[in-house]
Amino acid sequence: MTGRQERFHGDASVLYQNAVRTPLQTPAAERFFYENMMTVADAREQRAEMLADPDVPLLAAYEAEQDRITESFERRLRHFAGDDYTEVAMAYHHGERNDRIGALTSYYLEALWRIQQRTTIADMLFFPIILRYPDSFTVNVRFASGYTTTESIWYESPEHMTEELDDEYADTYYSESLHSQQHAADYVRETAQIIREQFPDPDETPFEERKYGGIVSAGGRKGPVFTSMLEAVEPDPNRFDGPVEDPMLVEAGVEAAQTEATLLPDDEVVL
Repeated sequence: MTGRQERFHGDASVLYQNAVRTPLQTPAAERFFYENMMTVADAREQRAEMLADPDVPLLAAYEAEQDRITESFERRLRHFAGDDYTEVAMAYHHGERNDRIGALTSYYLEALWRIQQRTTIADMLFFPIILRYPDSFTVNVRFASGYTTTESIWYESPEHMTEELDDEYADTYYSESLHSQQHAADYVRETAQIIREQFPDPDETPFEERKYGGIVSAGGRKGPVFTSMLEAVEPDPNRFDGPVEDPMLVEAGVEAAQTEATLLPDDEVVL
C-alpha cells in the first residue's frame, strides 16, 4: 500500500450522514442487488457455523465473514469505477476530481477499509442500514462510538482475554465463552434469514412483495466481549420524491435517525 493510499484511509467525512442511493430499474440491477445481499446472508451463516465449532477461534469466524463482505463491496466498486477504483477514490480525496463516481468510490472504499478494521479496534461499532424502495436501494455505512446497541447479544472470545486467570477460573471462563458463542451462532444464523426475507429473489417474488425491505445491523467489541445485532427496518415510503437514474450520494434518511435513537445508548454518537 502506498503512502497516498494510507492517507486516504481515516477520512470519515465522506461517510458522515450520507448514504448511497442506487437505482433498481432493470432486471439486471435487481439481480445484482439480490446477489450482493445473498452474499451478505451467506457470510453471516458461515460465521454462525464457525462460531458453533469449538475448534474454530472466534477471530477466524469473523475473518471468513469479512472475506465475503469484502467480495460484495469490491463487486460494487468495480461495477461503477472499474478495476482502478482505488486510484479513482484517491483522486477524489486529493481534489484531483470532483464528480459523482469519485464520491461514490471514495464512500465505498472508506467504508470497506473501516469494516476491515472492526475486529481489531475496540469501542467502534459498525452500524450499517440497507433499505429497499420500489425503484432504488440505499446503503448507509455508519460507525458509532461504543461497542453495543440496546438489542445486541454479547459473547466472549478467550483468545482476546488479556488477564491471567488461575487454572480453575480459566477453565470455567473458557467453557462459558464457548457457551456464549454457541448462543451467538444460533442468533447469527436466525438473523441471516431476516436478510433473505427482506430482500427476496426478484425472479421468484412479485414486485408488490419485494418493493420495500430493510435491515439494520451492528457489530463491535470491547476486550474479549463481542456483540452482534440485526433487525428488520421498515423504509419510509415518502423518503424520495422520484426515481434516480444513476447511483449517487444522498442524505441519511429518517430511518437512520430512528435506528440511532432506538438502538444506540444515550451516550453514544455516530462518528
